[in-house]
Amino acid sequence: MSALTSREIQLASRPVGWPVPENFRLTEVQLPELADGEILVRNLAMSVDPYMRGRMNDVKSYRAPFALDAALDGGAVGEVVASRSAERKEGDVVVHGLGWRDYAVLPATSSKKVDPSLAAPSAYLGALGMTGLTAYAGLTRVAAFKPGDTVFVSGAAGAVGSMVGQVAKALGAARVIGSAGSAEKVAHLLELGFDAAFNYHDGPAKQKLRGILGEGSGIDVYFDNVGGEQLEAAIAVMNPFGRIAMCGAISVYNSTEAPSAPRNLATAIGKQLTLRGFLVGAHQDLAGEFAQKMAGWLADGTVQADETVVEGLENAPQAFIELMRGANTGKMVVTLP
Repeated sequence: MSALTSREIQLASRPVGWPVPENFRLTEVQLPELADGEILVRNLAMSVDPYMRGRMNDVKSYRAPFALDAALDGGAVGEVVASRSAERKEGDVVVHGLGWRDYAVLPATSSKKVDPSLAAPSAYLGALGMTGLTAYAGLTRVAAFKPGDTVFVSGAAGAVGSMVGQVAKALGAARVIGSAGSAEKVAHLLELGFDAAFNYHDGPAKQKLRGILGEGSGIDVYFDNVGGEQLEAAIAVMNPFGRIAMCGAISVYNSTEAPSAPRNLATAIGKQLTLRGFLVGAHQDLAGEFAQKMAGWLADGTVQADETVVEGLENAPQAFIELMRGANTGKMVVTLP
């Protein structure tokens, strides 16, 4: 066995409702010797994402639940410090799926090499990574966006939402509207180029959208990160043949009761709406196209990649808890110095 040890965050107990610090445990483990084809990666940054909340429940879903008393996992970027694979060499920077730990041992084939000279490593977890691809695939393929569409994005100040709005503008949206949870975030969305935005704490979302759109106008595309009342509001103001990309439903992730909305799904029949859920993993064929376009948008300033950075593995649980409370602007990342 290797003499090298690593810290990791384990799931100590399953949250009931909102997660709390006691659901997590920081511990130290001994790492195994590398087998043929494996690499040892020192993580530089890791991602915390809303979908991880669902994996903390012991229920069947599209991803296996996290195991109790075992390390959590998720997107991470790091430097290869040892290799027994011809595919990777020491010094390579790679993206992989074993976050929530300082060091990771994994097959080289389970990593993707990235160029740190093009962007900060954490960008490959956000704008140039799964976050950006989620926004691009959800908007262009799932929601079948067309230039001239009016787009509404919920959770628009978050990692995916902020990308969606900016990409929609870059691709020729007539109007982009976003919702966020504070006046400061609303102001920031306008700085990012959103045409209008509202604070969903200030009143019913349907009322806010009606006020922004004006009489006789509606939305063509809704990119849903929130679900619940905001999904109900979007259905109410959709134009006929509107399209909804259902990416997330953070409003209900921590609820212990059945959601009370949307109550107007039958409206989708008469309006002939399309509501389509999606997982980014099913759209990896767009990765090359997406990466080329996003690199250009970032380089010329068309898209701004916001990050909320928390330092230290020991602070990852609190970063996740704050993410669920909406404390982040843009992508929430934990750096591991």
